[in-house]
Amino acid sequence: MATKKRKVADTKVDKNKSYSLKEASALVKDINCTKFDSSVDLHIRLGVDPKKADQAIRGSVTLPHGTGKTKKVLVLCTPDKEAAAKEAGADFVGLDDFIAQIEGGWTDVDVIIATPATMPKIGKLGKILGPRNLMPNPKTGTVTNDVAAAVNEVKGGKITFKVDKAGIIHASIGRISFAPEKIEQNSQELINAIIKLKPATAKGTYLKGLSMAATMSPGIVIDTKSVQN
Repeated sequence: MATKKRKVADTKVDKNKSYSLKEASALVKDINCTKFDSSVDLHIRLGVDPKKADQAIRGSVTLPHGTGKTKKVLVLCTPDKEAAAKEAGADFVGLDDFIAQIEGGWTDVDVIIATPATMPKIGKLGKILGPRNLMPNPKTGTVTNDVAAAVNEVKGGKITFKVDKAGIIHASIGRISFAPEKIEQNSQELINAIIKLKPATAKGTYLKGLSMAATMSPGIVIDTKSVQN
């Protein structure tokens, strides 16, 4: 059953219209249905075949205005790197203890950063971390010897993204409390990063569809031409 707020929000979105990114960034605030500071998400449909290794798009981007959410970071490293990780603001730092906790089902973090030396130990956690998008990966900058820089990036608004089996990237680009310009600029930054990753083997239209939605609010279709610089 739709709430009163949701019914009003639905009347404000023209289902037959594709909005510019600028219009959508303002409209998403106008149709917010929640009392809390909900997440603003982008859903980007790509003309790729995720089953092909070179078309399984994944990467990371630092949003100019951050995500509006403080991320909990675990650094898995050898003792010589622990001080640097803690100093940079990692919430959890260690190795064997945390591997045991994860094996026991603990995954109460947003990002896991690991040093290359620890990866052989972490490999066995793939079944637990993979589905939750928590597995450290060199492509997203979460496997590195410079753990301090990686922690700073994550805390400063760096997000990772990857295309799902249906060829769609879902990513949170901010909060509903952000000014429309910040929502627009964060969105454009993510889209630019995805455009740069276009594989040479992808045929036809690359950016097939784009929509923006806040938690529990109707989606807004965005004209893909308005975002391609």
